[in-house]
Amino acid sequence: MPAHKWTFAPRFRRSAFGWRSALPIQRIKEAISEIRSAARIDPVVAAEGAVLLFEKLSPALEQVDSSSGALGSAVNRAIDALVPVIAAANVPQAVRERWLERLFEALQEDRMPYIEGLGDHWGTLCVEPELASRWADQLLPLTRHVVQADEYGFFVGTIPCLSALHAAGRFDEVLQLVSSDRLKFWWYRRWAVESLVSLGRPGDAVRLAESSRGLNAPEGDIARRCEAILLDCGMAEEAYQRYALAANRAGTYLATFRAITKKYPDRAPRSILADLIESEPGLRGKWFAAAKDAGLLDIALSLAANHPTDPKTLTRAARDFEVKQPEFAMSCGLCALRWMDAGYGFEIESIDVHDAYDATVKAATAAGVPTTDVLARVRHVVGGPSSFVAKVLAARLA
Repeated sequence: MPAHKWTFAPRFRRSAFGWRSALPIQRIKEAISEIRSAARIDPVVAAEGAVLLFEKLSPALEQVDSSSGALGSAVNRAIDALVPVIAAANVPQAVRERWLERLFEALQEDRMPYIEGLGDHWGTLCVEPELASRWADQLLPLTRHVVQADEYGFFVGTIPCLSALHAAGRFDEVLQLVSSDRLKFWWYRRWAVESLVSLGRPGDAVRLAESSRGLNAPEGDIARRCEAILLDCGMAEEAYQRYALAANRAGTYLATFRAITKKYPDRAPRSILADLIESEPGLRGKWFAAAKDAGLLDIALSLAANHPTDPKTLTRAARDFEVKQPEFAMSCGLCALRWMDAGYGFEIESIDVHDAYDATVKAATAAGVPTTDVLARVRHVVGGPSSFVAKVLAARLA
C-alpha cells in the first residue's frame, strides 16, 4: 500500500522557515486541518500523519523567532488537537510502539524546545496500561537518578515517565518518586497531585499543589487544578472563593468574567462582577465591557463615570446602544470624551474625538435630548478652551 502523500510534509523540511513566525503558524494550522480531515476517512493514516508532523516540527522551526510566544502556542494547540488522533487509532500494539519510539526520538531532538508538551500526554499516547507500564520501566532508572541528584539535572524522559506511571495506575510510585524531587518543580509535582486524586485523597492533592507555589511556578496552572479538584468534590463555594479569579484569568477582563460565569452558573453574574471589581481596586474601569456584556448597564455606567475607562470602548458602546438604550449610549459617549480629555486611552487622535462626539449626538437624538443640551453637557465634561478635546471640537461646539 503506497504511503499517503501529505501536503504539509514538504513544507516542514529542516530550516524551512525564516525568522518570522506568521507563515509557520499558518502552516501548522493547515497541517492540523489536513490531518483532521484525513481522520474522518482513515484514522490510522491520520495518526501516522500526526506522528510525522511532530517529527518534523522542531527541525523546521529552529530558525524562527519565538520570543512573542505565538509560535509556541500554535505548537501546543497542535499537540492538544493531534494527540487524541494518535490515541484513537485502532492499530496493533507493535505499530503503536513504533509511533512512540519515533515520538520519543523527536523529543530527544527537540532542541528549542517546541514539542516538549508531548511528554504530558505520554500515558494517553500509550493507550493501554500495560504499554504505559513498560515505558515507565524503561524510563524509570534515569528519571530516578535525575530527580534524586544533588545537583540539577535534566532528562527529556522524566515527564513521559511520570505520565506513563500514572496511566499505568502506579500511583504510589509516582508519589515516592516526586517526593524525592528536591527542587519541587510543579511540572513534576502535578503528577503526584493527579495520583493523590486517583487514590481518593483530594485534600492532600490540593495541599500539595498549594505547596508548589513559588518563584517561576505557574500560578494559573496550579489554581486551575486546585479549582477543578474542589469542583469535582462539590465544593463550589470554596473553589470560587479561593481560586476563581486566578484560575480563569484570560486575555481580557471580559473573557475572564465570561469564563467564571460559565463555570459557576449558580452564582449571580452581578455578584461575580462585584467580586471581580473589588479584586482590583485600582482598575475598576477595566470591567466596564464585562458589565455591559452582562446587561448590567447600571454598574457599567457607574464604572465609566467614576473610574478611568478606555475611551474607544466607551465610543463603541455608545454606537451599539444608540437605538436600544439611547440614554445609556449618550452617557457612554460623554464619558469617552471626558476620559480622552483627561489623557486616558491608547493613541487617541482627533478622529477618535469626532467619533465619540458623533456617537453622543446620535444617541442624544434617539433619546429625545435637545441639541443645545447635548452641547452643554459636552462643554461640561471637557476642560477649558485649551484642552485637547475642546480644540478638536471647537468648530462643532461654537
